[in-house]
Amino acid sequence: MSLVGRKFPNITVDAMNEMGDTFKLNVLEEAQKNKKKVLLFWYPKDFTYVCPTEILSFQEALSKFEDRNTIVIGASCDTPEVHFAWLNTPKDNGGIEGVTYPLLADTNRNLSNALGILDVEPQSYDEDQEYYLLEGSNVTYRATYLIDEDGKIFHESVNDMPLGRNVNEYLRLVDAYTHVQEKGEVCPANWEEGKEAMKATREGVASYLSH
Repeated sequence: MSLVGRKFPNITVDAMNEMGDTFKLNVLEEAQKNKKKVLLFWYPKDFTYVCPTEILSFQEALSKFEDRNTIVIGASCDTPEVHFAWLNTPKDNGGIEGVTYPLLADTNRNLSNALGILDVEPQSYDEDQEYYLLEGSNVTYRATYLIDEDGKIFHESVNDMPLGRNVNEYLRLVDAYTHVQEKGEVCPANWEEGKEAMKATREGVASYLSH
């Protein structure tokens, strides 16, 4: 079920920063108390393959998000200690050294379960031994959420494990949503900052399409 248009779940999760400090972080509160947008991206596992390319790409674009009043937060179900070990692993050894934004450590899977992004199949019950069995890795897909200053989700997307994200698309979406907020216009297909938007009326779309 889509969460777009709804408040982000009010769930506090452990997080790790680049200094090795474990702390509590609530994404909804971060948006509301700071009056900032939040980009939260989930990746399956630390010390894997596509994941560091995404994490480092978001780091490279961090100042662009900050210029757009947007906080970047990464997340997986790994422990804070594993996050810190990866943060201290050099890039030339597959690590993410140099990343400065926080990484959520959703080890109990409360938040990822609430978002419905875990790779886990319905439970089956072993009647002979009287326990439930799970199928799947029970880690998250590559899910991404954009949250506004009031804590409302205005974008969500989920990629399968092998498919890395395009960081520039999230910058474009932040720009588009900010334009809607500030100008009261809507953003047509392939809109980018500096391009023409349009009024959400029959006359508006007719004028836009006539160009």
